[in-house]
Amino acid sequence: MPVHKRQDFAGPYQRERRYRRFDLEFPVRLRFPFSGTVHELDTISRNVSIGGLLLSANDSPPPHTRVSLTMDVQGPRLRRPVRLLGEGEVVRVERSGSGNGFGIAIECKRPITEIENHLPAIR
Repeated sequence: MPVHKRQDFAGPYQRERRYRRFDLEFPVRLRFPFSGTVHELDTISRNVSIGGLLLSANDSPPPHTRVSLTMDVQGPRLRRPVRLLGEGEVVRVERSGSGNGFGIAIECKRPITEIENHLPAIR
C-alpha cells in the first residue's frame, strides 16, 4: 500500500478544500471489507467537513477502500449529542511525521449536512 510521509496531515491539500472545516477530535469507528471479512478500525477525527473527514489512527485501510463511519459528537457547545453516520472512500493515507500512526482522508459519498447546524467553523 503506498503511504506518503508528511509532517502535517493537512499538507498541501488544505488549499483544495471545498467546504468549511470543523476542528474536532472525536472517536470515529470505520467499517470496511478487507480480505473477505468486515474490519473495524477506531480512529480520532482531526477535522471534519460536510464533504469528508481527516482521521488519525494506528492502522489504516488501503486507499480507495469504501468505508462506513460512525461519529458521536457531544460537548458544551452542542444543543444535544449528535450521531453522524456516513459512507465514503479513503482518498489519501499518509504516515504521520513521527512515524507512529496514519492520517486517513475520507471523502463522503453524500455531504454530512447535519454537522453545520451544530458546530462552529474554523478557517
